[in-house]
Amino acid sequence: MDDAEFRAQLTDFCRANFGEGELARCERLSGGANMASWAFDWGGREYILRQLPEGAGHVEGEGALSLGAQAELIEIARRSGVKAPAVVARLSVTDGLGQGFVMDRVAGETMPHAILGQSRLKAAVEELPGDCARELAAIHAMDLAGLPGEIVARTPSERIELLVADYDAHGGAIPVYDAAAGWLREHCPEPAETVLLHGDFRMGNLVVDERGIATVLDWELAHIGDPLEDLAYLCTPSWRFGHWEKEAGGFASREELLEAYWRESGRTVSRARFDWWLLYNTLWWGVCCLRMGQSWRDGSMRMLERPIIGRRVSEVEIDLLLLLEPHRGASRPLSWAEPGAAEYDGESHYGELLAALREREKARLGDATGHSRFDALMAINALGMAQRQAELGPAFSTAHDARLAAMVRSKDRLPAQLRADWTLLRDDAVWDHLRLTAMERLTIDQPKYAGLAVAKERWT
Repeated sequence: MDDAEFRAQLTDFCRANFGEGELARCERLSGGANMASWAFDWGGREYILRQLPEGAGHVEGEGALSLGAQAELIEIARRSGVKAPAVVARLSVTDGLGQGFVMDRVAGETMPHAILGQSRLKAAVEELPGDCARELAAIHAMDLAGLPGEIVARTPSERIELLVADYDAHGGAIPVYDAAAGWLREHCPEPAETVLLHGDFRMGNLVVDERGIATVLDWELAHIGDPLEDLAYLCTPSWRFGHWEKEAGGFASREELLEAYWRESGRTVSRARFDWWLLYNTLWWGVCCLRMGQSWRDGSMRMLERPIIGRRVSEVEIDLLLLLEPHRGASRPLSWAEPGAAEYDGESHYGELLAALREREKARLGDATGHSRFDALMAINALGMAQRQAELGPAFSTAHDARLAAMVRSKDRLPAQLRADWTLLRDDAVWDHLRLTAMERLTIDQPKYAGLAVAKERWT
């Protein structure tokens, strides 16, 4: 529906649920790959509408909760002492707004880069290890009886097999991913204590104010499992937001987080089990990126953010290699030269055309805010990827094929070989090829990704 129709439907909904008033400050918030969020005021109160994006028939992901189950779980969590938002109304079929619910808007910051970079939140950031441990311990202590029936329980072995099936269903053929899947299968831990897990507890889903965590958002991935899964998820490299060396969410060391969790919950943490979940969660995010790219390709979610996130698979390649390296053994130094500027012969080349479009989009960015600014930045990001592919892609592709030929290995067979025997990573030629390939791909997709800088420092 168009903006005017949406506002009219939301006005009718608010009048029916909250009484007379006027709709004000209604804007879509940035982000929203899986869910759409709208901030609005009604009758002097601030609200958030969580809504399934238009065109989506259900929440994506294996085991993901419906909007109704999410609202029910949030209310249960709030009653259990978790800092969860208050759900004040739920959408129905007759509202014309699709699936969703309305929450009170909690004041604070959600953008990770803003939280980690604002001096006014410095004291709050220092308290985040304890705050995160406290909220996770409270979630993990929730009574499993009475939870929404959609919430599923999976053992570690079931989780990895479902993940591999999802990867295969989306045409995955990334050798590093297959090696990680092979390692996870071989080292899969036995089932342990099971608790309610948030499933997506990370920076970006936490509202932070000057005092610390104000509320915990985005409960659609909640499920029952090993408490270490939630702890390791917070330490996933992609959720460190430029601070790769601070494993816990980009704000602290893992030791600080685990010690705080022990104090709050009384649970000890197995390092081997934690490392398994850390690698699992990293691979899980990579498969999510594949899925989002596929959702654009098959037409189910034709939004710009989808294929861009689909290119984030190369970030996960670097992260998986860095996490697998201790299991593989010491690496020899790589010979890596930063790509030079492309040489042109007079006529305009595709890289220049893309660079010109990118410059124009930057100039048009202006004072855009909210989701409009987010969309514009996505377009600039996509044009940058395409520009670097046009300029650097051919040389990288030639180098990639030459390495495979020297190893007498097939590009099509290498993923299956690594899944069957992840110890092929101990072959220096294979290991060097995978590292160079990941660095080349990430130089095109996201050259400022923190993991790439770490890889260069360690390997070259």
